[in-house]
Amino acid sequence: MQQSRWFAPVGATVAFLAVHAVLWWLATTMPNQPIGDVEITYRRWIATGLTDHVWVGTDTAWVYPILALLPMAAAAIGGVEHIATGWLALMVVLDAVACLFLWRFRALGVRVVWWWLVFLLALGPIGLGRIDTVATAVAMVGVCFVATRPAVASAVFTVAAWVKVWPAALVGVLLVLRRGHRRGVVVGALTVTAIVVLVDVLFGGATFLLSFVGQQSGRALQIESPLATPFMWAAAAHVPGAAVYYDTGILTFEVSGTGTHLAAALSTPLMAVVVLGGVGLAAWAVGRGARRADVAPVLALVLVAALVATNKVGSPQYVGWFAVPIVWGLVAGRGSARRFLPVAVAALPMALLTQVVYPGYYDQVLTVQPWILVVLTIRNALEVGVLVWAIVTVVRLGLAGQRTGGTDNAVGARAGVPRGRMGA
Repeated sequence: MQQSRWFAPVGATVAFLAVHAVLWWLATTMPNQPIGDVEITYRRWIATGLTDHVWVGTDTAWVYPILALLPMAAAAIGGVEHIATGWLALMVVLDAVACLFLWRFRALGVRVVWWWLVFLLALGPIGLGRIDTVATAVAMVGVCFVATRPAVASAVFTVAAWVKVWPAALVGVLLVLRRGHRRGVVVGALTVTAIVVLVDVLFGGATFLLSFVGQQSGRALQIESPLATPFMWAAAAHVPGAAVYYDTGILTFEVSGTGTHLAAALSTPLMAVVVLGGVGLAAWAVGRGARRADVAPVLALVLVAALVATNKVGSPQYVGWFAVPIVWGLVAGRGSARRFLPVAVAALPMALLTQVVYPGYYDQVLTVQPWILVVLTIRNALEVGVLVWAIVTVVRLGLAGQRTGGTDNAVGARAGVPRGRMGA
């Protein structure tokens, strides 16, 4: 009995260390610079701040919210020249903290931590090599408080959003669906925001506090984005004008050709339509009697999938965002876990194909080799498929709401989930 009691945590610890050792090794050995952003861009930002006393986000406009500067600076404590090692070590620590919070949660009898470890291994070194790792790990902690302390969850999600904007969508889900707790949700978000703004203003960064909002507006289609897929095939077919080029201002590869500017211009309105439509469908489903606890993680997935699938920026680390709403769905009771099982399974090949694209064979993506475009197309189709699945699921919850509303509470209680857990 004593041995079995310790077997699970010891086994999970060994698995965690093994997965992150593999990711660390891949990050430092794979081609196409999987931690190039850390070694080049983050290092330059911190070095400029230390030597010239010009800090991004406070003295100049920046592409990220201001809290993103903290993990970059922390990674350089051992010296800017060792920032890559410091960064990887910090990401492992953050993932470990998130796993500790997730440890008590199960989905269909299996600890959810196991799914996340497999997902990270499939995603590869990009799962550690970008600022998104910080936001994802912090947001994962926030998920653990959704049921019992929504104000804390809101505060944690807001911290993550001040690192990378996308977790703000999770705060939005709480505001829309956390009936009876909206004041706490608002207070949690505003408290964190007030502290961040106050500290930033005291350090003289008021002018550039929100500079990240407009930094991406002028971008064209990044080559990995779903919207760029037909244009990448056009480039492979040598259609006149269709080609991959490097944008020296944004520091990313984009695709040119007839229709690319229109597609890029339509991406933001399309994203807004999908996001607002998802929120409207969620409100409709709840109005028909669907349980808020069931709708909330699905709406979170709709919003995150919309931010990825309709985005003109298709950075590979964006796939890591999917882990948060999927875990939310898996821990929200037995009925929700069963509902999310197919998308949790589909997310694994989506992550693995992302690793194949980047950093695996990114050089062949740049030269538009047909075989890797097939891989990229399948990966992008999975991203869109997850979005469609989430929207359809919201509709189904609404249609079934009046007939089955409230029954999942009893099912969840029989499964060992406290009545009202993850409730809204």
